Amino acid sequence: MNHFPALALACALTIPAMAQEEIKSVTFDQPVSTHEWSLKEINPALPSDWTGFNYLVVEFRAASSERFELNLEMTPKPVSKRIHPFAGVWVRASIPLRYYRQGLGNGSDLAATVNQPRNSYWINIESGGYGPVTNVQGMSVTMRYPVGAPTLEIRSVTLAINDPGDDVLEGKPLIDEFGQYAHAEWPGKAHSEEDLKKSWAAEADALKADGTLAGRDIYGGFADTKEKATGFFRVQEIDGRWWFVDPAGHLFYSTGVNGVGVGAGTRVTGREDYYATLPGALPGMTNGPVKMPGTDKAEGRQVNFYGSNIQRRYGDEWRTNWARLTAERFDAWGLNTTYGTGLSDVLDKTPLNKPYVNYLRGFQTSNNIMGLPDVYAASFPKMVNAEAVRQLGPHKNDPYMLGYFIGNEPPWPGRESQFVDLVLQGAPSEMQKHFKAALAKGDTPEIRRQLVLDAFARYLSVINKAVKKADPNHLNLGIRFGGTPPDYVIVLAKDFDVYSLNKYRFEPPPEYLAKIYSLLHKPLLLGEFHIGVPGRGMAPGLVQAMNQEERGQAYRYYVEHAAAHPEVIGTHWFEWIDEPVTGRPDGENYNIGWVNVTDQPYNELVEAAKLTHARLLDIHSGKIPPTDRLARTSDVGTPNEASQLGIPAIQ
Repeated sequence: MNHFPALALACALTIPAMAQEEIKSVTFDQPVSTHEWSLKEINPALPSDWTGFNYLVVEFRAASSERFELNLEMTPKPVSKRIHPFAGVWVRASIPLRYYRQGLGNGSDLAATVNQPRNSYWINIESGGYGPVTNVQGMSVTMRYPVGAPTLEIRSVTLAINDPGDDVLEGKPLIDEFGQYAHAEWPGKAHSEEDLKKSWAAEADALKADGTLAGRDIYGGFADTKEKATGFFRVQEIDGRWWFVDPAGHLFYSTGVNGVGVGAGTRVTGREDYYATLPGALPGMTNGPVKMPGTDKAEGRQVNFYGSNIQRRYGDEWRTNWARLTAERFDAWGLNTTYGTGLSDVLDKTPLNKPYVNYLRGFQTSNNIMGLPDVYAASFPKMVNAEAVRQLGPHKNDPYMLGYFIGNEPPWPGRESQFVDLVLQGAPSEMQKHFKAALAKGDTPEIRRQLVLDAFARYLSVINKAVKKADPNHLNLGIRFGGTPPDYVIVLAKDFDVYSLNKYRFEPPPEYLAKIYSLLHKPLLLGEFHIGVPGRGMAPGLVQAMNQEERGQAYRYYVEHAAAHPEVIGTHWFEWIDEPVTGRPDGENYNIGWVNVTDQPYNELVEAAKLTHARLLDIHSGKIPPTDRLARTSDVGTPNEASQLGIPAIQ
């Protein structure tokens, strides 16, 4: 057992500070690597009852950007939260104890519910439970699937009533002029604009040599197949297998990417000295304010390093030139679906135009609860109809629009009783009146669940009718459900054309896909998945590969195994660009891009994807099997050990 030194307690008002001893470190070298200490071993002056404190303040240095679980050993049960660190620098992490004391809050979707930004780290609060922290017996740290036996050093554990603030204590600046992590090296890292220009020129030459993936039509469908052409995308079951059919009548399997654009803002307010230099605004784009950690105030300034690098690469005509090269990448790599209308708007009426899905927003109101608005308000149908016309009207005759989503990852399934509590405790609303009247006749978990389901059913009914009226030509791809919604939620999706789900795994669970299909008998679209790598200053994402080569193999395994299911008609990767090293507005900073912050592609992923995309027609037709080569998650354990142990993901 490793031992902490006696550590200073940061609440001199009640407990005297302890003298600091030699720093101790732990090494994570097992598939599930845990180190535990009693409270006495951490610091004998720490109380077991933390009721009077609001912050757990830890000074640490992590050798890797891999997440670790910081666990409070308590009775009757321990509580843990996931800490995502910056690598190789000493930080002070002021961790709000409310994340350990309280359950999940009122976020509009899953990510907004479970990700919490901070200055010198970020925290995911989805798993690990919660408790009153009145009987803390010790502390432990756990890392799952470590790569390279990373270490964690801890030199201070303190408690505080008031927030002493997060900070990077040694190692500033963290970020160089190009938005790259300053404390790491990797092949292809840019150290000058000349480096970037050489890399960009080499890629442009390679794309010209590659051309378009063979056997595809202008939409990315399989050119040697033929079904009825309607001028728009549709779905069809053929010999027991579902397909998209593209406007030209060719079978189409959707290999898409989320976030295809140039927006990648990160908050700098309160941590300006984390950056060697800050980029200016990108012409034609603005980054709005973001919430400051621990507040609801939208006042933090953002900058966009990726956008700045795009301007370096493409000059004054950056938007057109970026869109053209991105479309050429899609053709060469076998990708055929983008998210949003940004790329399509620029490429409209050119041979490079690409199919896209339209993610509809604006169906929520200012008083929505867990993403669900006041569906009983008289104004709700009128607002929905207006939004449907506004967002779909300009695109209803566009053959390149695959379809549209009406929502994303509602966080309330399984939390219906809490949902009702929030409505009852919130501002006056028609939904509140409706719930109060129903509960006056009886209040049970079953009644509460049905109240929420009835409200959700009304939400779907109003929206589904409005979007079909505004746009009868395109597919309703539904809501991209996250996690594992109960059956009683899934069956409410009966009026969608396609059931969409976000599923972060090494492969989509076959038994789960079969269950959904048995309930709905509709084709399935995997709206989000990814595999990331811990490195370059970024966290690995919701599913981890050991390195970039293994990430490419993980892509092959997921996409090919999805395509082997007769009911699955597409897989969409999240996302196009690496997330900023210092985090997007909710703190998340995953190494999950097809391209990095300097607009250089991850060739290991690209080459693996090209192999898979060339096989998809035969795999989905049932003619050939998917690859059986599992990717390695870690350099300890076996390739499939992560799936045996359970994946630490919110999905």
